[in-house]
Amino acid sequence: MKLLVTGATGKLGRKVVETLLQTVPASQLAVSVRNPDKAEDLRARGIDVRHGDFDVPETLDKAFAGIDRLLIISADGDNETRIRQHTNAVEAAARAKVGFIAYTSLGNAAESKLFLAPPHQAAEQAILKTGIPYSFLRNNWYLENEIPSVQGVLAGAPWVTSAESGKVGWALQQEYAEAAAAVLAGEGHENTVYELSGKLLTQAELVTALGDVLGKEVPLQQVDDEQYADIMKQAGVPEFALPIVVGIQQGIREGQLEIESQDFEKLLGRPLTPIAKALDQIVSGLN
Repeated sequence: MKLLVTGATGKLGRKVVETLLQTVPASQLAVSVRNPDKAEDLRARGIDVRHGDFDVPETLDKAFAGIDRLLIISADGDNETRIRQHTNAVEAAARAKVGFIAYTSLGNAAESKLFLAPPHQAAEQAILKTGIPYSFLRNNWYLENEIPSVQGVLAGAPWVTSAESGKVGWALQQEYAEAAAAVLAGEGHENTVYELSGKLLTQAELVTALGDVLGKEVPLQQVDDEQYADIMKQAGVPEFALPIVVGIQQGIREGQLEIESQDFEKLLGRPLTPIAKALDQIVSGLN
């Protein structure tokens, strides 16, 4: 049984590989990476490092050859780029006759109106079209996505949001990685959809938990989208990224990440890390 993880030099991919190594022999693991030089440490540990570029389909044909179970980690970039890359990866998996595809998707992807949803919808549809057994890992939101806001608070700034009372199912990236590893290496996950969402919290509830961790009250500044964009611009967010950060706030405000589910706990076989403890880990990593 040969397992392969794409994007294994990225933050999530690395964590998935490290988690797999706790239970799977290195000889059964392969990784597909755009730049194999960045994965030399994995090769040294006995992992089969393969060159696979989502923009060069013929590299994926070689990368996916002989693979039984594949984890496609969603790529970065604009929607058009991601749709093309994800489609290339899925079509290569079909040509390689991979036996199972797990894919890191987005919460409630099929119905989501979040501007990030189209690449995930396209990937899920492409996978379904292949007829290959699959599992969609619909990740809600990494707590690590809030690191810039936490850093701002540590520097004395308020927590700024235009998400109003919209709720998010935050969890640590490590826990998303553990869930992905459990599905890739486990049994009984064929043709499944897992909504991986932590305990639903508003921005205010998250900020209260952060204040408890820091031992001080953290001011919360609720603004509209235009003000949010201005503040983010002043904070150094590049112009091209402003519609992205505003769009995320808007999606949260509209309830796009308000997804209640126990799937996370089922896959991990334990409760998720409580938000205060998770935030403490984030803050400790910044100090």
